Amino acid sequence: MADSAALAEIEGRIQLVEDNLRQLVEQAAAYSGAADEERNADRIADQEAKLAVLLKEREALIGKGD
Repeated sequence: MADSAALAEIEGRIQLVEDNLRQLVEQAAAYSGAADEERNADRIADQEAKLAVLLKEREALIGKGD
């Protein structure tokens, strides 16, 4: 049961990060200027890194069930 609760929590966090990424990409498309582009690129890279960690955590949990 703990694994399914942990998996549900990770799934929720994945969804949140994916939503953040979508919003950041939309903002990047709307803004122009070197400072804005660099800031958005940094924020997108940060969210992509968080997503990668969460996806690995999810895979580890799913792998435990096998």
